[in-house]
Amino acid sequence: MQPDAIIERRNNLGPIPFEADAPFLRIVGELPRDLNGTLYRNGPNPQFDAPGAHWFVGDGMLHAFHLENGRASYRNRWVRTPKWLAEHDAGRALFGGFGRKLPDAPQNLTDGGVANTNIIFHAGKLLALEEAHLPTEIEPGTLATRGYHNYQGRVAGSFTAHPKTDPATGELVFFGYNAAGPLTPSLSWGSIDVTGKATRFERFEAPYASMVHDFIVTENHVLFPILPITGSMERAMSGRPPYAWEPDKGAYVGVMKRNGAAKDIVWFRAEACYVFHVMNAWEDDGRIVADVMQFEEAPLFPHPDGRPTDPDKSRARHCRWTFDLSGNTDRFQQTYLDDLTGEFPRIDDRRAGLKNHHGWYACANPKLPMFGALSGIVHADGNGRRLGQYLLPAGDTISEPVFVERARDAAEGDGWLLAVVWRARENRSDLAVFNATDVEAGPVALVQLGHRVPDGFHGNWVGAA
Repeated sequence: MQPDAIIERRNNLGPIPFEADAPFLRIVGELPRDLNGTLYRNGPNPQFDAPGAHWFVGDGMLHAFHLENGRASYRNRWVRTPKWLAEHDAGRALFGGFGRKLPDAPQNLTDGGVANTNIIFHAGKLLALEEAHLPTEIEPGTLATRGYHNYQGRVAGSFTAHPKTDPATGELVFFGYNAAGPLTPSLSWGSIDVTGKATRFERFEAPYASMVHDFIVTENHVLFPILPITGSMERAMSGRPPYAWEPDKGAYVGVMKRNGAAKDIVWFRAEACYVFHVMNAWEDDGRIVADVMQFEEAPLFPHPDGRPTDPDKSRARHCRWTFDLSGNTDRFQQTYLDDLTGEFPRIDDRRAGLKNHHGWYACANPKLPMFGALSGIVHADGNGRRLGQYLLPAGDTISEPVFVERARDAAEGDGWLLAVVWRARENRSDLAVFNATDVEAGPVALVQLGHRVPDGFHGNWVGAA
């Protein structure tokens, strides 16, 4: 068998079975001396195989790359959720996925949280997130698990993996779906101020039960996308998919003023689509403009009868949503900005909720027949036009690119992109550091690991104090 054929058959989704510390990593090129801090990444890494478990529900594993004065170190740890601890003690899987206990699991076991999707730093706390449970507090540096954080008892239930931080006020805006219990159409939303105090928490009903992975926040508005990956307890109880693609439900987006209340939500409609991730959104002369990565049909989830969705339509592309707030229509516009398959969009977070002029996302190599194998980075301007693109060698894959500004007062986009790269031929990973406005030149430095970091979800940079 040819080496390229071996690479095409292999992927980087499987877990690694160990925790490790690597205090001195080899560097190819030169790390910028003023890039000081830690890149934290999160993703699914199941401790035990569970029958029929979806990729989304593996136990969270944190990977921390610490950069300081041109040197690099690494540490990884599982997030020790109640589920992880119970299964560790039992020596086997006890949950099958989406909170479903296996038949032989102890009756008093109820918490199936995995804390596997994102990790953020807000109000002095490092928090591992997933969308079905409260944040899990993590000790910086050691990555020790401190337990759930409920904001002095003022927040309950599910909490998104994609809260938004207002760059002007430091306020953290969040939401949660399944707020009245599994597979229900209830959502919650709220805010945490810059000191870590919960200032808002409210619940409301959506048009139907949906998997709501991300949402939209601008300077004065919050938008809740209800898109047709639907949840159904009836399906789940009968052994069918608890989440499935039902395009006949259509797409809804609820628009609410940030200083308003859920009872004042105005619902906009459009043709069925799905969006896991929002790049950014802003207000523009009586309109709201949101740039998202839109699928025509949802990937990774079947129709209610188990049929797969169309792979040709199950690819995300950079798309612009436009909402007219004048009241003349209840429809929102959807306009694709590029035809390239991509996911995991990021911006310079100092422009969150405001018009941005730079954005980045991981893209698929159009010459390779492998959707889901993201193998490059696109740099786009504020209207989606490509300013640069970098593609990895055949078979290699890349994670979400995380932007780090050069200095607090640097111009938008002036800084670096950090992304974890899997080297298929060597079956190990690098941390790649790019000049954010010149990705085509390739990495200025590679931090080389001796093992692989499995494909995961999201991460963030925390600068040195």
